[in-house]
Amino acid sequence: MSLRRLTLAAGRELSLFEYRMKATYAGLLEGYPNARLNENRLRLLERRAAEAFPGSPVHLIPPVVSYPDTRPGAFGPVAELPFVACLAHFESGPVEPGHDAVSYRSALTVLWFQDDLDTALEDVPGLLALPWEELAADYEW
Repeated sequence: MSLRRLTLAAGRELSLFEYRMKATYAGLLEGYPNARLNENRLRLLERRAAEAFPGSPVHLIPPVVSYPDTRPGAFGPVAELPFVACLAHFESGPVEPGHDAVSYRSALTVLWFQDDLDTALEDVPGLLALPWEELAADYEW
């Protein structure tokens, strides 16, 4: 049973089966947010999402990066991602025309960033506009 349902702008209904949130810079002991650190964080989150949901494609909604201090430091200018990193695993009916809805489902794991814990799924930029048919993959269940 899903946690909730979400309808994309194109009309496809998704079921949310897992939703995780964590502080974007959890565990950062020294240094500061910068472009290289952010790139490493993004790759790590994508790798962990792929490991958590093998067989499900992973899609990252590109984050908005802020540059609060343009003075160059030892690692370049400060470049901050939003405070909260989110991962959600969605499923829906099949995307392949030859797959019947009794035997097949489609799945997609989505990553995004948001500024606080209270952002509703409907308000996540780009989430409702996901091109599901292009990004998701069918699996037999």
